[in-house]
Amino acid sequence: MRPWRWLAVVLPLAACVHPPARLEGTFPPITVADAQQREGVGERVRWGGELVSTTPGGGNICFEVVSMPLDARARPRSVDESSGRFIACAPGFFDPAIYAPRRDVTVVGTLEPAEPGKVGDADYTFPRLRADAVYLWPKREPGDLAYYPYGYPYGWGWGRGGPWWGWGGPWWWRWGLGWGLDGGAIRVR
Repeated sequence: MRPWRWLAVVLPLAACVHPPARLEGTFPPITVADAQQREGVGERVRWGGELVSTTPGGGNICFEVVSMPLDARARPRSVDESSGRFIACAPGFFDPAIYAPRRDVTVVGTLEPAEPGKVGDADYTFPRLRADAVYLWPKREPGDLAYYPYGYPYGWGWGRGGPWWGWGGPWWWRWGLGWGLDGGAIRVR
């Protein structure tokens, strides 16, 4: 393939892996677990995860978030892995009906001293952020792409469009026209 054709394929794909502008930057590798030990107070961090609650009051709004690892776009990955919970407080009003539990959020802010609290009946130390940017991600739909680095996860079977063998998928995928562009993306139903 000629170099200019590769650019036509690679440039649009490269544009998809950058975080939104207000989440860009370089951040120290401080985790929620590190901050619970009072490390990094005053550092600027980028954390994200799944919202547990949104509490307005006193001109600020505070979010309780279950921390999750971030992908290349700074979106929380939907995995069963967490380094803990944190509280992020931002000035202004964010509607709790929109910033609702189980929504993905990424926050950029400055670490403040941790504060004691509770998770259920258990005592918990919450790292606290003074948020400069709060980014609410669009809801994940059942048709969102799931990525399998080595192609289709099953050997053979029936699916939309009839039987397939090997990596499966639509005809253009089976003939190799889509291979390598997205690491073997399939629709999750």
